[in-house]
Amino acid sequence: MCNVYFKDIDDTNEYKVRQIKLKYGQEKFIETVDECLREADDYHEWQPVAIYCDEEVIGFAMYGSFGPNKDTWIDRIMIDEKSQGKGYGKIAMIKLIDIVSNEYGVNVIYLSITEDNRTAYSLYKSIGFEFMNERDLNNGELLFKYNI
Repeated sequence: MCNVYFKDIDDTNEYKVRQIKLKYGQEKFIETVDECLREADDYHEWQPVAIYCDEEVIGFAMYGSFGPNKDTWIDRIMIDEKSQGKGYGKIAMIKLIDIVSNEYGVNVIYLSITEDNRTAYSLYKSIGFEFMNERDLNNGELLFKYNI
């Protein structure tokens, strides 16, 4: 197994990050990297990062903290189609939870998924995220929280 870690997106890796592709059919579950980076430019609360396996870019994630309650979200995470099915997504999520909770000093992290994304649902439940029996008011996605 390789060393999975994160780096900020800059001139040295932006091109490779923008080349991340999902498997056919997954594009309906998440925005493109280009859309995510535009959103991070518009809303500076978002922190986009490249996911690495050793020295190779294998994915993308974006997280942030908002509002007076410091609601903290892992809003986007994707693993390139060539690197899926190898456990990197789970490793990345577990490491990202630690990074985000330490960076923002929070005990709860939120995320949301489309209802028909069964793979993400199973992954997040296996890590310890709990379905909140609520939907995101903006897009109808299922809301989950992780208690640290």
